[in-house]
Amino acid sequence: MQPSFFGLDDRHRKLNERDPLVALRKLIDWEDFRSTLNKIPTLPRKSNAGRRPFDKVLMFKALVLQHLYNLSDDDLEYQIRDRFSFCRFLSLNPED
Repeated sequence: MQPSFFGLDDRHRKLNERDPLVALRKLIDWEDFRSTLNKIPTLPRKSNAGRRPFDKVLMFKALVLQHLYNLSDDDLEYQIRDRFSFCRFLSLNPED
């Protein structure tokens, strides 16, 4: 079978060549921030109903993206849904 122009492995390789977020993800151990982020006070949940809060490291990484790309909250949410590179940086699958 002939490889596709948009084959997933080839697509990832080509994206890795130019994506600065790949280097940032490798350079920083984001889990090192968890202990500091866990010190931030949070409001207690009134019940177990509703969606659980997002992971603190995930939210921190999203704020880093927001700052790097000068995005509003709404634009950040849109770009996370739209950009493969943002999802990969945040370790999210398309269905997440």
